[in-house]
Amino acid sequence: MVSKQTTTTTLCEMKQKDAKITMLTAYDFPAARLLNEAGVDVILIGDSVGMVKLGYESTLPVTVEEMLHHVKAVKRGNTRALLVADMPYLSYELDCAQAARNAGRLVKEGGAHAVKIEGGGLDAVAVVKELLRIHIPVMGHLGLTPQSINRLGGYKVQGRAARDAERIIAQAQALENAGVFALVLECIPSDLARKITSTLSIPTIGIGAGPHCDGQVLVLDDALGLTESGTPKFVKHYANLRSAALAATSAYCHDVRKGLFPAAEHEFKDTPR
Repeated sequence: MVSKQTTTTTLCEMKQKDAKITMLTAYDFPAARLLNEAGVDVILIGDSVGMVKLGYESTLPVTVEEMLHHVKAVKRGNTRALLVADMPYLSYELDCAQAARNAGRLVKEGGAHAVKIEGGGLDAVAVVKELLRIHIPVMGHLGLTPQSINRLGGYKVQGRAARDAERIIAQAQALENAGVFALVLECIPSDLARKITSTLSIPTIGIGAGPHCDGQVLVLDDALGLTESGTPKFVKHYANLRSAALAATSAYCHDVRKGLFPAAEHEFKDTPR
């Protein structure tokens, strides 16, 4: 396990050395501790917290205050990973001053090292430049952008049509020119991801974008098999912890109801005088 602090510069060096970047989500202190011990390079405090932990139907309801709560918890459990905080919907789109205030809070109050924004249009480029002006590193996000889910019409693969692929490539180049230090590519064809990755000098991190990106990211709960409902095609289950947890809690309920827990070994006895 590498103990050195991971920085935005570290990721660029990893791309140059063709060393793959590992990135997972975390939303709380114990998850952050776990990922640090495992040696994960980047921890994303994603607005996916809304769906994974808060029970929202999408990421859209997540607020800056909710993000701050989780960023602070992850920060307390982190020792070496680069912490990237998602900027939630309507925290950066309206104007650059608003974006700077909210990103500043995630860094100054929350302890994030960088923020991530979705989209690659002119407005997104302007936001990137403003955040860099106040020394906040920015990660970009193209392809399937969950905050645009209503416009996209669902969680669909993006960039299959030639015109759409060309647009994503142009946006990737625009974001790199604006100064993003890395780019998440979500749910795009693997050939398109390979082309973008070979074109850019900054690292790409894929999720449902095939094996040719410079790194990969998954939602931790999906990877650990904790998600209750079905998971996307691109998710690999590295464990099935939900089944194990369900069995354990069911066994606990059984033991309590039958008077089997607590047993003698769980009791405190009076100290002999």
